[in-house]
Amino acid sequence: MPNSMLRRALLALTVTTALTGLASPALADGAPAAPPQADTATTSVDTGDIIVSARRRNETLLSTPVAITAISPSMLESKAAVNIADLQGAAPGLLITQQNSGAQAANLSIRGLTYADIEKSQTPTVGVVVDGVAIGTNTGQLQDVFDIAQIEVLRGPQGTLFGANTIGGVINIERTKPTMETGVKAEATYGQWNTWDAKAIVNVGNHESWGLKAWYFHDQSDGYYYNTTSNSRTGGNKDDSFGASLLFKPTGSNFDAELTVEDVIQSFTPVNVSLTKPGEAFYGVATPPANLYQVSDLPTYSNYHAPDATLNMNYDLGTVKLTSITGWRHSNEAQTQDFATAGLYYVLRKQTYTQWSQEFRAAGKIVSSLDYVVGAYYFNSYYNFTQWTDIGVGNPLYSTTAANPSTDPAVLAGLASQQVEYASTTSYAVFGDFNWAFANHFRLSFGGRWSHDKKVLDNQDAAFTGCSPITQPGGNCGLIGNGTANFSKFTPKVGLDWRPNNDVMLYASWSRGYRAGGFSPRAETPLYATTPFQPETVDAYEIGTKLATPDHKVEVDLAGFISDYKNMQQNLTVPGGPTGNQTITGNVPGGALIKGIEADATLRPIRHLSITGTAAYTSSHFRNFLVDCAVGAGIGVCNYSGNNLIYAPKFSASLNGEYTVPTSFGTVVTTLGWRHISPYDEQISQAILPTSTTSVNYIGGNDPRVRTITQDLIDASATANFKLSGADAYLRVFGRNLANVQTTTAAFTVAGLWSFASAIEPRTWGVTFGVKY
Repeated sequence: MPNSMLRRALLALTVTTALTGLASPALADGAPAAPPQADTATTSVDTGDIIVSARRRNETLLSTPVAITAISPSMLESKAAVNIADLQGAAPGLLITQQNSGAQAANLSIRGLTYADIEKSQTPTVGVVVDGVAIGTNTGQLQDVFDIAQIEVLRGPQGTLFGANTIGGVINIERTKPTMETGVKAEATYGQWNTWDAKAIVNVGNHESWGLKAWYFHDQSDGYYYNTTSNSRTGGNKDDSFGASLLFKPTGSNFDAELTVEDVIQSFTPVNVSLTKPGEAFYGVATPPANLYQVSDLPTYSNYHAPDATLNMNYDLGTVKLTSITGWRHSNEAQTQDFATAGLYYVLRKQTYTQWSQEFRAAGKIVSSLDYVVGAYYFNSYYNFTQWTDIGVGNPLYSTTAANPSTDPAVLAGLASQQVEYASTTSYAVFGDFNWAFANHFRLSFGGRWSHDKKVLDNQDAAFTGCSPITQPGGNCGLIGNGTANFSKFTPKVGLDWRPNNDVMLYASWSRGYRAGGFSPRAETPLYATTPFQPETVDAYEIGTKLATPDHKVEVDLAGFISDYKNMQQNLTVPGGPTGNQTITGNVPGGALIKGIEADATLRPIRHLSITGTAAYTSSHFRNFLVDCAVGAGIGVCNYSGNNLIYAPKFSASLNGEYTVPTSFGTVVTTLGWRHISPYDEQISQAILPTSTTSVNYIGGNDPRVRTITQDLIDASATANFKLSGADAYLRVFGRNLANVQTTTAAFTVAGLWSFASAIEPRTWGVTFGVKY
């Protein structure tokens, strides 16, 4: 969108809001809206007064001066949502795709800001926070949504209150708390691809001082891919999640504590589809199939085990509320992949990851017109990673691991080249966020966060020396390089909002987002292994309005934003390493500029009918994106400034209707939804191969194979609610992607060797039966 068009749109948005405020009933002079209460709970009061905790306070959705969408359990249930990937379309500018190279791995993009990488030394740009604990990697972000109190999608940098790696935004998930009384929620689903799941939550307690919640979730599927080599379904999964939460509230005390422990055990078959074209080295062996759902991979497997624990404690002293959140997560993974090469490139990846986090917060009021949230944060993570890679025909690595997935590493070291990494991250921060109601109807929000990050990475690759770090421990066998780097940053924010009455708000804000630097986990030369990439920042400018009619039959949120992305981190393919090319993480000196307009609306025109809609238009481009690149056997300079940002569709929209019909036995709720996503690219790649080693090569765009098609996804469901032996019961039929749109969800080209992708879920259906009492 040209700058003049964006300026006119933002001006129109501002003027419209101001006129709306003047035309609405004003609050009496000296009677501003009630100040927010500092809390961590998230509840829904009614259709017109949704309470959110996006700013670590309890506030109504209409009084929160940030771009936020609140998603209730009923919205998720009516859509037959399985995990947070089904939030697609629920919030403007939100794109969620699944990354099948890692367990529970998601590619999350908000307002065109994303970082699609599963390596544990890398950090996401969009944070997923579960009960106050941030998940430190893309792996593990794809959370189940059966046991949800509310999900909040915050758009734009959220570093002040949520940490350094949230420059795109945050998905804040609050699970239900123990009810302190006896109750059960259970459901079972069967669907296409022989998919079935069973989930149950049980609550017990004494109604006053303690409550225990326990749950068990199971789901499995044969998968929606077809393997033409084995003539069978593939891409299946089997997942189990179980745990318990204990809530303790001493009688007569303002203290409460909740301890949650859980375990996730997952096994699935990683699947990739060949996109290899003539001219690439593996063409003829890794030949593209007839469609995106046919594969000819060697058999693969992935096993994932991830326990975690969270302790939330709150103590209300009256004038100040103290909060402590302690989190621990651990994962152990083993995975083989063929990457759609019919055995020419086969890997085994084994890794462990552990993270600890601790946050302390204090919230209260300095004076009646000035409230605050201040705190301190600590985070530590470390992981060990080993990858065995076998290239060529015969593949002893595959034949050995297929027969015995737990083969001794010393045996594997003799079968394939081996890379070993050890990495750790240590972070600490202090932060403060303040609201000052300095005049009638006006409020100033300001704050900041100071963060320090220490990154360590030790990278070894036996391909350089022929020895093995496993069979010859204690030395620098195959050492590419190791590095330690420290980064510190202060990121401020400031905002101003005006509320002439309870149904109108106009706000403007500026905030700075920050993501720490680090080291490239895939570097294969000492120079790139020991040279850290630098932190990136985003300066986000936003204006918006929130409007509602007095009866809340119409609610509209509008926002316009400009994100000035500096020193942007990107995965780049550069010369070097045993194969001639290596993937590193580097910085785009000029960064990128992203501009957009968003709308989020709810309409309740008649009783029993609710219509929701979202829309987002985004214009983005790189600036000064030049990097060394391979030109045949030589080295040149490539200019990627004309390439699209990845996972950044220009336009997306959704429209969903829900209608409830009262019946003699209860109600029937029907839903119909449409989600539109314009084409977007999934990898920084080369549409035009470079030819010159003496002048700059203008690439002119990404490879068209990594671009999706336009997606118009249709979803529908019908739910009958009734009584069964005194319990609330429901029977639901649902269908997703009814138009059977088929395109990629991730795609990758590999330096002239081959290309591969994974596909979105095709048309599917299912039936669910559940009870609650």
